Amino acid sequence: MTSKSFPKIEISAKTRLLLALWDLGGTKQEVKKGDLSKRIVTKDKKVADYEGIFKELEKQGAIAISKSKKGYSLLSPVGLEVLDECLKSPELKFEGNIIGTWVVHALLKWISQMNGAVVASASANGVKSGIKSYDEFKQVTLEVYDQLNRDYNLDDLVPIYRIRREIGDRVSRSDFSDWLLEMQANDILQLQGGSLPDNDPAKLEDSITTEVNGLRCYAKRLT
Repeated sequence: MTSKSFPKIEISAKTRLLLALWDLGGTKQEVKKGDLSKRIVTKDKKVADYEGIFKELEKQGAIAISKSKKGYSLLSPVGLEVLDECLKSPELKFEGNIIGTWVVHALLKWISQMNGAVVASASANGVKSGIKSYDEFKQVTLEVYDQLNRDYNLDDLVPIYRIRREIGDRVSRSDFSDWLLEMQANDILQLQGGSLPDNDPAKLEDSITTEVNGLRCYAKRLT
C-alpha cells in the first residue's frame, strides 16, 4: 500500500509521523514514544488520532512498535520509501499556519541527505547519458548501490528493483539483467533470494529471475 491509498487529511499526519521518526534517528536506533509525541502532536491532533496510522504503517512493515513499557518505534527501509512517496505526493499539505521549526529543519536535512547526491556520470547539463557498455554499467551500478546503501541504511543488502529504477532508462531491461548477472559471475555482486516486505508485483518484476536460481531480490557487494 502506498501513500496514494490514504485520504488527503491522513497523508499530512502520516508524513509528519514518519519524518519525525527519521529526524529523531529512527533508522539507527529506537525512538521513545514520548519524544515522538512531542513532534506529532499539534493544535488539531492528539497522539490518539494517530492510532490508525500507527497500525497501518506497522502492517506495511514501515515501522516496528516495541512491546516494552517504554514503547519505542523504529523506522525501516520500507518506511523510508513510504515517507519518500508522501513527500512527493501532490496531496501533501501540512495543516495550519505554523508547522513547526523542526519540520522545516527535517525537510532541509532530507533534501540534503536523501536527494542531494549526484551520479558522477551525469552529463554537464544534468541529463544522464545512456549506458553503452558493461564496464560503464558496472561503474554506475556500484555508485548507485553505494548511494542507496548509505542513504537508506540497507545494511549492505540493496533491493535489485531499487537499483534498476534508479538507473532507469539509461539501459534496457535485458542489458540490466544480463550485466547484473555478469557482475555476479565476476564476484563483484552476490544476488540473493528472499522476498520483499510488501511483495509488490511491480517490484518483483523489477527484480531478476533466472532459470537456475529463480527469483533474486537483493544485491550484496563483494568488492
